[in-house]
Amino acid sequence: MSQAKENGVLTSQVDLEISNQNLPAEKKGTHDDQRDMLRMGKVQELRRNFRFLSIFGFSMILMASWETMLGTSIIGLINGGTAGLIWMYLVAWIGFLAVNTSMAEMASMAPTSGGQYHWVSEFAPRKYQRFLSFIVGWLCVLGWQTGAANTAFLAGTQIQGLAILNYPGYVPERWHGTLLTFAVASFSVIFNTFLVKKLPLVEGIVLIVHIFGFFAVLITLWVLGPRGSAHDVFTQFNNFGGWSSDGLSALVGILAVMIPLLGADGAVHMSEELRDASRVLPQSMIATTVFNGLMGWVILITFCFVLGNLDDVIDSPTGQPYIAVFFSATESYAGASVLSAFVIFMAIFCNLSITATASRQLWSFARDQGVPVSWWFAYVRPGWDVPMNSIVVSWVVSCLLSLINIGSTIALNNITSLSLVAILSSYIVSTALVFWRRLYRLPLLPAKFTFSRSIGLFLNGFSISFLVFAFVFAFFPGNPAPTVQQMNWASLIYGAVVIFAIADYYLRARHVYDGPVEYVRRLD
Repeated sequence: MSQAKENGVLTSQVDLEISNQNLPAEKKGTHDDQRDMLRMGKVQELRRNFRFLSIFGFSMILMASWETMLGTSIIGLINGGTAGLIWMYLVAWIGFLAVNTSMAEMASMAPTSGGQYHWVSEFAPRKYQRFLSFIVGWLCVLGWQTGAANTAFLAGTQIQGLAILNYPGYVPERWHGTLLTFAVASFSVIFNTFLVKKLPLVEGIVLIVHIFGFFAVLITLWVLGPRGSAHDVFTQFNNFGGWSSDGLSALVGILAVMIPLLGADGAVHMSEELRDASRVLPQSMIATTVFNGLMGWVILITFCFVLGNLDDVIDSPTGQPYIAVFFSATESYAGASVLSAFVIFMAIFCNLSITATASRQLWSFARDQGVPVSWWFAYVRPGWDVPMNSIVVSWVVSCLLSLINIGSTIALNNITSLSLVAILSSYIVSTALVFWRRLYRLPLLPAKFTFSRSIGLFLNGFSISFLVFAFVFAFFPGNPAPTVQQMNWASLIYGAVVIFAIADYYLRARHVYDGPVEYVRRLD
């Protein structure tokens, strides 16, 4: 085997290949980063600008658990009430701790922007790897693209709610919310394109706002807000949806607490822009789940204590229960506006992070010939070092989906369920394959962050059980006898995309899509 001398130490042929890559300093990363990319057969096209603090900030902002929890609370207040929200949040948090820890292990094994569809390709039986990874790739595209649209819409309608609070004469129209959604999505695209070099720095700064805003809201509500009874807050369930039992109603309302806890894997899709990814990614994913989860639960309990009259909050003209609660606590338009501004500011930057994640995931899938016209989606303009075309597609999808709001707000809310179930599907398949390999004592990839067989089996098995449970209830409508307008159409759209992906595979992709594992090489 050829050898070379580097830093006075004889290196292997692999090290020689790495040293001959001649990557610019901003793309090089660590020796392990280059080794991982070489093993996976990928070319380093993006800058490795992120370090632990910046990728931790990125993940924390993408999840934005305490802010998103306030924005989605109305779903749980209708189905579950304060007790349902609090206890279902705890269940979901424990579940996602297991899920994200399982995902962190996979991220350490193969730190690639492809994420789940790449892992499925590496872990699935040889016979099924192409088909399974292709379907999971499309589910990830569906989940992250609709997630970007959903968070842009959430931020836009929150801005509209703040306008309603401050201008009593303002008559809100649905198309106003759609235009505000356009504005939020456009800001995310502009930042991800022209200011992308500053993204790690900005994520660190916004992380400070995330933490500062948490304490500002928490202290203000406890000091100024009315205090509810602890017995009522922790034990009183509501069933405004009309389900057969309070327990079933609370389970249907789990969507409200799932969305704020989803997305720690977003950092995975930025892994080719992260230095020392195989070590830093797992740390960031687990730390994000722990700290964001804790902050979200504390704010949720506080919110439930100072809620006041539930009917008034749900029927607030702002359309945002948390804005009504802020105004009730501060009895000041200025005070409520400042507190709401923290939430809205974070919602905008949450969309910025999700847009970055969605575009990288689409770019990576296109790089492996996963989508039609792959060459166009996978293009990275020299000097820009960002997947510009994929970023623009994410913007177009967000704008087009926000047009649904003009016809039906409930229909657009179904996009929330759709994003959730699509991403959960990718978690289920990738985690199940790792569980299968452990169960039958098949080899797994070496990793800096990994578990023993027994601990891994328990962790993966618990994760799968939780994910299947959450997946089923994410499809439920808000009441047991919905009208056409009230129906949760996520199941229909999800099924249509799966059918499209299967058709695309047999008509086109099976001739060009080999699956990432075909590019993998053995490094001795």
